[in-house]
Amino acid sequence: MKIIFAGTPEFAVPALAALIAAGHEIVMVLTQPDRPAGRGMKLQASPVKQLALQHQLHVFQPESLKPADVQAQIAATGADVMIVAAYGLIIPTSVLHMPKKGCYNIHASLLPRWRGAAPIHRALLAGDHETGVTIMEVVPALDAGAMVSKGVIPITESDTTQTLHDALAQLGAELMGQAMQKLAEDGALPSTPQDERLVTYAHKLEKSEAAIDWRKSAVEISRQVRGFNPFPVATAHLRGMTCRIWFANAAAGDGAIGEIRNLGETISVACGQGVLHIYELQMPGGKRQSAKVFAQSQQLKAGEFFS
Repeated sequence: MKIIFAGTPEFAVPALAALIAAGHEIVMVLTQPDRPAGRGMKLQASPVKQLALQHQLHVFQPESLKPADVQAQIAATGADVMIVAAYGLIIPTSVLHMPKKGCYNIHASLLPRWRGAAPIHRALLAGDHETGVTIMEVVPALDAGAMVSKGVIPITESDTTQTLHDALAQLGAELMGQAMQKLAEDGALPSTPQDERLVTYAHKLEKSEAAIDWRKSAVEISRQVRGFNPFPVATAHLRGMTCRIWFANAAAGDGAIGEIRNLGETISVACGQGVLHIYELQMPGGKRQSAKVFAQSQQLKAGEFFS
């Protein structure tokens, strides 16, 4: 089929790669304009653009899809279908109607739970036991289209937003590949409307949410630490400095709130309920370190406090 692929970040790369490998004709790759990045703030192509250029695909990077000349270029492709994966720009209704066989999105949650900007983070923060990918029809309302297929991934205590992101990106690629094969063979994809009564929203993360409140339970803080890895990274104060905490798990135990109870392979800190075992952390200007190396380099002692 003739496909327009609209995506920008790393999450979308496996899906584009799968569609290329399946032999579909990618007539246009829509991705956001190059943005400044890195220490030198040089313009950098999106991960999707980088893959597209490797395969000599037509890349189109408008700032908006609203101008008439932009829409004319999209329409001129004569695409059968448009695939959307974390594109990041609003797609006007007129553009959604251009592909002959519709427009489909890879969404990183089990819709209707966690519509919106940060579904992976919110699933972890909420303590969900599972997450997944939904292939859905794209409609003007936010993540409200009918569902074509779903895939489920369990959430474990070793998962972070990064590990789930990577797993969901691969799952999304597989599901979209299967959906496009079925669409090519049958000419249509059966879909199921979402139950609006079950909708929850995954609001965009705020950096202020990264600050740890040790009065919370160790379970809640563990979710916060893992949910904010790799961004924006949970933070706490140690000896008056802001410390980034990259990975931690909850365990039973007690002590004064914020008190370092034990040092070893982990740094164990008492919370409002339970103890947080910290495995990896980082001081300002320093590198990420294991808890053992960190404790030795900082000469930490049991009885000191995080705040």
